[in-house]
Amino acid sequence: MSKTPANTLETLDFNNRFARLPQHFYSRVNLTPFENPARLIHFNTEVANLIGLDSDQAQRPEFMDYLTGTKAWPGTEPLAMLYAGHQFGQYVPQLGDGRAVLLGEVQAEDGTNWDLQVKGSGLTPYSRGGDGRAVLRSTIREYLCSEAMHGLGIETTRALCMFGSNDEVYRESIETGAMLVRVAQSHVRFGSFEVFYYREQYEQVKTLADYVIEHHYPEFVGSKTKYTDWLKEITKRTAELIAQWQSVGFAHGVMNTDNMSILGLTLDYGPYGFIEEFNPRFVCNHSDYQGRYAFDQQPSIGLWNLSCLAQALTPLISVEEAKDCLKDYETIFFQHYYDLMRKKLGMLETDEEAIDIINRLLKLMVQDNRDYTITLRKLSIFKTTEMDLRLRDHFISRLEFDRWSDSYTQRLEKENLLDIERRKRMDAVNPKFVLRNYLAQQAIEKAVKERDYSEIDLLMTILQDPFAEHYEYDEYASEPPEWAQTISVSCSS
Repeated sequence: MSKTPANTLETLDFNNRFARLPQHFYSRVNLTPFENPARLIHFNTEVANLIGLDSDQAQRPEFMDYLTGTKAWPGTEPLAMLYAGHQFGQYVPQLGDGRAVLLGEVQAEDGTNWDLQVKGSGLTPYSRGGDGRAVLRSTIREYLCSEAMHGLGIETTRALCMFGSNDEVYRESIETGAMLVRVAQSHVRFGSFEVFYYREQYEQVKTLADYVIEHHYPEFVGSKTKYTDWLKEITKRTAELIAQWQSVGFAHGVMNTDNMSILGLTLDYGPYGFIEEFNPRFVCNHSDYQGRYAFDQQPSIGLWNLSCLAQALTPLISVEEAKDCLKDYETIFFQHYYDLMRKKLGMLETDEEAIDIINRLLKLMVQDNRDYTITLRKLSIFKTTEMDLRLRDHFISRLEFDRWSDSYTQRLEKENLLDIERRKRMDAVNPKFVLRNYLAQQAIEKAVKERDYSEIDLLMTILQDPFAEHYEYDEYASEPPEWAQTISVSCSS
């Protein structure tokens, strides 16, 4: 982390590059304040440090006023971004920020730029009949999960803070309103290009592509093949991101092209879930009736979404070049996935034998309905010199486990790594804690019913360092209680 920042709200360096683009790409719009008084529910000191803001600024009345729209924040240029996208496989010609406003871009001391975007900030020209608001339930879910993903080392948007209010917002029932201040280096999506491609506004496709390359992929600026170089890099980042999701058992839930980041970030946390009993067909979104975004479909959907982006870029590159940019996706994905999984099993090299050992373990976990996170974390106690009965008894099919463990032992012996060294390496890549839906639900219920935000504090402590033992919080690493099966998350989540 860089040295302690000293910027006040007024001295933050706003460098609003996206606002310099022509207005084809956005609509100017201000935040709509809550009707009832706002309250600060949580503040993320780590993100404040990231953007160079002194954390003490959160105690000033202006902090809430500026970020909820009661007062205009000097230096910001609020706007709602335009985009379209394929939602559940069907093209929707105009979406855009229907409940979010990009306040501006802050330039940190190290030169990086960070969008400050407020979700739940009221109506915009892209609200499509919605109310432009967010509810506290969904805001807590995104706030916690974006930090959980960062703690796992996965590229993601993050959040500076969240606010609540007594304002009533209707979803399936009446809920209380909230705002989330989201931070990312860019909020440009695949759908940001699709909207102009389908409108046959190809000059805008080029303008936006040049903007993204200049500010986020500067290594390609001078290349004669910059558009193909860039698309290949997006393909690589997307493949590696989804490989990371698969390795930690994360299901996104709504992998529409408007939820796919041009930078390869995990973007838009609605109905998500971490797999518990390992089931590759796990569907975390109860609105996804066909299972389009099931856990095991995420890799292929990633490629499908990239093909939509590639098509939108065909005013800049040929169809043949676009196809060539995508051809290595599966190779990159599988190589990165099995490298990650091989490390999670403590093996030193990725080869056919290692892949077979990985796949056999996963098959056994499916067969025995074993918890994904707990099993991989527990595996670090494996010994090559003797059988640890705690691990063997974790499985129902003990004879099959014995056959698998024989192969695993032979592999580990061949690599000649001491058990104690291997355990340290495995515990550094197998989290003890993930944000299970029931943990998020407990925090939500305390916050909504009691205005008690202590569970959010506790989860943030755990999730920012999910590989640590945190022995005092062992219960948060346990299998979920039976009532967790009743939790339902959908696109309104």
